[in-house]
Amino acid sequence: MKNNNKTWSGKSRGGSFGHWFFIMIIRRIGIRAAYVFLSLIVIYFIPFAPKATQAIWRYNRHILGYGYFKSFFKLYAHYYVFGQTLIDKIAIKNGMSHRYHFDFENYDSFLELLNSGSVVMIGAHVGNWEIGSEFFGDYGSKLNVVMYDGEYQRIKAALKTQDIGYKIIPVNEGGIESLLRIKYAIDKGEYVCFQGDRYVDKKSTCKTSFMGKEVIFPVGPSLLASKFAKPTIFYFAMREKGMRYRFIFKTMEAKPSQKEILEHFVETLENVVKSYPQQWFNFYDVWQT
Repeated sequence: MKNNNKTWSGKSRGGSFGHWFFIMIIRRIGIRAAYVFLSLIVIYFIPFAPKATQAIWRYNRHILGYGYFKSFFKLYAHYYVFGQTLIDKIAIKNGMSHRYHFDFENYDSFLELLNSGSVVMIGAHVGNWEIGSEFFGDYGSKLNVVMYDGEYQRIKAALKTQDIGYKIIPVNEGGIESLLRIKYAIDKGEYVCFQGDRYVDKKSTCKTSFMGKEVIFPVGPSLLASKFAKPTIFYFAMREKGMRYRFIFKTMEAKPSQKEILEHFVETLENVVKSYPQQWFNFYDVWQT
């Protein structure tokens, strides 16, 4: 599929060199030094990542309703906080979690569902969801993250020798092997985690209202959650001021329909994005403004 500012190709920005570079900075100089380098790198990305920059600009202007000058300032802030989440992820994976502070919402209910058996988790490309794998402990060995093959190959190249703390189920468009692996994980009493905000196959989507405008969301995660009839958890890890993260867990313990799961997910995601508007990390025009 062609990658333009209105669709997503199944592969995110970033490469193994940038990952290695920041690992060296963090290990040899420190986390805050990496933030300083980041502040310079962001200036490069604004003009040299034009499609992403255009998408963020439209998001600021047409979705958040910012004025011209505020949109320009928030454009820089958007890239900067995205870079911070990447640095934080690297730092924590390299044994520096003690440098951060973490708050949890509905954590007891979340653990109660994990202890009850298999669950379906649905997140989105907001905040820093991968950072949570550090805190799953023994639960991490039972966590299966479903992602498109392009993202999987990028992570695999960047983390050749590093344990990421969870298992990955790579998928292409409608691959039967991936569906079998998902069902196998559920049958084993494990957890399957989807990202509910991106798609590559428009046939498996539906239109809904999000942030005041019509948008297309994939139906796969909510459909599978309904078919499996397992508890559903919406999970987000959001960066706050300083070196602090807030983990947000919203649970659905009943056996809702696919439509109910999708509606509740979109509502929850909207509340999160409104609270953390610069942590919306879909760098393409989701609303096709």
